[in-house]
Amino acid sequence: MARLRDPERGCEWDRAQTFASIAPYTIEEAYEVADAIDRNDMGALADELGDLQLQVVFHSQMASEAGDFSLADVINGVCDKMERRHPHLFGGTSSGGHHGWEQIKAEERAASSDPSALGGVALALPALERAAKLQKRAARTGFDWPDISGPKAKIAEELAELEAAGDQTQRAEELGDLLFAVVNLARLLKIEPEEALRKANAKFERRFRRIEQAPAFADLSLEEKEALWTAAKAQSD
Repeated sequence: MARLRDPERGCEWDRAQTFASIAPYTIEEAYEVADAIDRNDMGALADELGDLQLQVVFHSQMASEAGDFSLADVINGVCDKMERRHPHLFGGTSSGGHHGWEQIKAEERAASSDPSALGGVALALPALERAAKLQKRAARTGFDWPDISGPKAKIAEELAELEAAGDQTQRAEELGDLLFAVVNLARLLKIEPEEALRKANAKFERRFRRIEQAPAFADLSLEEKEALWTAAKAQSD
């Protein structure tokens, strides 16, 4: 990467990149790793993990050029963090486990520039995943529904408010509240909403690709397309 970024002999494209321009690729590579895992494709997973690792190297090289940190700093930092968060393994104590991990992370947040329980939840996360993380953080402070009846009632309430919304701005706000309530229900059901929606997307794509192969699909009536869809649902996915 240092050679690719060389000011005189490097690659023009690589030299022109910044943290901001590379960030979307970093996110995309992480999703491609998740996709390979979903498909249980170990060959693809090895390939995508390499692409994701390249992103770490790319960011670290740009930071090294600016004198901020190096790849060694990144690796040493995460090693130190893992040791600090697992004192029962690296500190000579036998207690802690996952509960200790969460306590240590809470202490780290308290010492940071943003001591809020919600501090450090990345803005760049997909909205569903970020909503789930925000809700989990809030729940650890005791701000939570006692059971799933709460979010179920909230979903019904938000749906009614969406239907009563007077304009597009209000509808967008109420739809956001509805989605947030659905994420809360998923959390209490111990379902990762991002993963659930990814699987729903994949299922829809499989079924739609199946029905669009029908002769003159675009010219079929809605009723005919619905019949094909019903038949596709009956088939094994």
